[in-house]
Amino acid sequence: MAGTGKAHLRTEDALLRVEDLVVRFPVGRTGLFVNAVSGISLDVLKGETLGLVGESGCGKSTTGRAIMQLPRPTSGSVMFEGRELTSMTGDTMREARTRMQMIFQDPISSLNPRRKVRDIVMEPLTIWKRGTVAERNARVDQVLEEVGIDPQRAAESQPHQFSGGQCQRISIARSLVLSPSLIICDEPVSALDVSVQAQVLNLLEDLKRQYGLTLIFIAHDLAVVKNISDRVAVMYLGKICEVAKSDDLYREPAHHYTNVLLNSIPVPDPEIAVQRTAIEGEIPSPVFPPAGCRFHTRCPGMQERCQNEEPQLREINTGHFVACHYPVHGGEAPVSIRTAGS
Repeated sequence: MAGTGKAHLRTEDALLRVEDLVVRFPVGRTGLFVNAVSGISLDVLKGETLGLVGESGCGKSTTGRAIMQLPRPTSGSVMFEGRELTSMTGDTMREARTRMQMIFQDPISSLNPRRKVRDIVMEPLTIWKRGTVAERNARVDQVLEEVGIDPQRAAESQPHQFSGGQCQRISIARSLVLSPSLIICDEPVSALDVSVQAQVLNLLEDLKRQYGLTLIFIAHDLAVVKNISDRVAVMYLGKICEVAKSDDLYREPAHHYTNVLLNSIPVPDPEIAVQRTAIEGEIPSPVFPPAGCRFHTRCPGMQERCQNEEPQLREINTGHFVACHYPVHGGEAPVSIRTAGS
């Protein structure tokens, strides 16, 4: 599967521009490496939401953390607000992180269980000495109310006294308190009930408009990503295989892997017949990724060329890029996705 190539990068000034990002982790003392992210490039414009999707182990969460320089990428460039993050160290890097925040998958474990919720939200302001004590208290009250948490209860309670959805709201408040320009949401609703997921997604949309935020939304639930994203990038085994506007990707997926992902979404109507695309085999090892297209070992449309030649991202329609030698033509998403929000 490709991911090399930069045809999808735009010429406008991007808030975030990542080029040739590589993240490898050593496997003990064997001299081998897990190739978690293998040379991907992406950009996010100010005020945009980029959805980053793929099955577990594709490298999407590692990409989000590598953008934050946690861990540092093995190689590549990460330009944020015109500054190269990979060359920053010490206090300069810490200061840059105040402008970009993360919301994690497990809301409860991401909060300090020993501290009161109000203190957790105020901690970034205290560390960076933002404003007077009165101004910090007013700011904490403001963000807690905006995310739907009672400031009085937050002053008296610890995280375990709140539900999972409420803890995620607290995590969102903590990420907002320093007024960042970019928030990386690492599967922020996957641990929540469906009804609570909708509430948190609506909250993120409201806060995005209110604060002028730019979001990277990492998830494996494609229905969720469609509703919140302006642009979607699909990852497989450390590579990007398709990039397009949300509606275009779901209406006509061009890559066989994207098509399989969309076809795997359940349709909540037993009377609707949905044609499924067959896929067999296990995901290859990221320690020994296959040559050529990384998806060829499982691809229903695989041909000989796919085994030896890595495809490059190329534009097949306006703003729609795919890394496939033989893309799907006229492919459609399941009925449940095509009709969502219509």
